[in-house]
Amino acid sequence: MQANSEYQTASGLAALSICESLLVSLRDLKIMGEKEVVGLLKDASAAHRNAVASAQDPKTHHAAADVIDRIIARKNSVRHAADEDRDG
Repeated sequence: MQANSEYQTASGLAALSICESLLVSLRDLKIMGEKEVVGLLKDASAAHRNAVASAQDPKTHHAAADVIDRIIARKNSVRHAADEDRDG
């Protein structure tokens, strides 16, 4: 069971890193502006917050929204937010 949990965590971090790279590239290529990137992140956070009420695992959605909100507030990368969660 532990290996499955570690795999899921690693999969989540990989997905966040890929998305971060895509957003940075879209911004750098001037396909999306900073406001659009932040708007997309806010939409993602809201989607997780809205899912809390009906989710089988509401804590996971709440935590995902919190991570996204910290990224928005600090304009930090996803990797920095994940490191902060580990360090505690």
